Amino acid sequence: MSTLLLTGGAGFIGSNLIRFLLRTTDVRIVNLDALTYAGNLENLSDVEHDPRLTFVKGSITDADLVDRIITTYSVDGIINCAAESHVDRSIASAAPFVDTNVTGTLVLLEAAKKHGLQRFLQMSTDEVYGSLGPVGAFSEDTPIAPNSPYSASKASADLLVRAFVHTHNVPAVITRCSNNYGPYQFPEKFLPVMILNAMEERPLPIYGNGLQVRDWIHVDDHCAAVWLVYTKGRVGEVYNIGAENERPNLHVAREILRELGKTEALLTYVTDRPGHDVRYAINASKIRTELGWRPTRSFDEGLRATVAWYRAHQAWCENIRTGAYQDYYERNYTSGT
Repeated sequence: MSTLLLTGGAGFIGSNLIRFLLRTTDVRIVNLDALTYAGNLENLSDVEHDPRLTFVKGSITDADLVDRIITTYSVDGIINCAAESHVDRSIASAAPFVDTNVTGTLVLLEAAKKHGLQRFLQMSTDEVYGSLGPVGAFSEDTPIAPNSPYSASKASADLLVRAFVHTHNVPAVITRCSNNYGPYQFPEKFLPVMILNAMEERPLPIYGNGLQVRDWIHVDDHCAAVWLVYTKGRVGEVYNIGAENERPNLHVAREILRELGKTEALLTYVTDRPGHDVRYAINASKIRTELGWRPTRSFDEGLRATVAWYRAHQAWCENIRTGAYQDYYERNYTSGT
């Protein structure tokens, strides 16, 4: 049985990936998470006592800690989900993004090289490619051209991964995914903001004209693709992951309002984000052709399920709103309960 170091596993994608791996594989998982504002161990409350899952609180920038984890738990691979990821926060302050996304990735790569790990997967984003015009889609050969401090930090990390493959023969792969949605997404992101505000009949803030186009994929489909790339992808390669569900943000907000039976009077147009990319679209033909991956959820089905999840988990949302979720570690991991 192999042991995986999965970083950022208390976040949105990381927690869903842990749940997916415990459900579909026999791997052991060490979840390393610093529990910053977006790290929420309550995301894993249903699996936290699984004997194959171990939680370690700490930062991927802590080289000594990463080294001890790999040695103590006989780790043979890393999936790096840990990241500062909110564009608005990167505009306000870029330093934490460079620290976690660049320096942290470097620490993990150095550890993978030192210990001769069998596999390293860097979870990246389609935002490293920049912005598209009205037609076309990002392929793995599209030059990277990041437009926000967040995407610049992720692009920098990708380049480090590439360098460690070619210079040090680290067996790494990179995935670049389109916009994720689904359960446990932190409520500062677009889709949960729209859902929660609509549920409470508060204004839905729409940047600019709301016609920025994003390619949406359900987080479960993303997790399946990541694991396929981790186990079957070719070393040194980049794999785009997308479900070909392009939607303008305004249209998504309207679909949410319809699903909840709310009026479009809740739509509120606000000043656009600086440097806001107009359109993302993913060409995922490489992962489909080489590895046989296909998304399983339509956007309409996935959106309905996501809205239903937030309606059914209002206590989870309230714990984030009040900050109570930040006490979960102390209450459940340090008190002996």
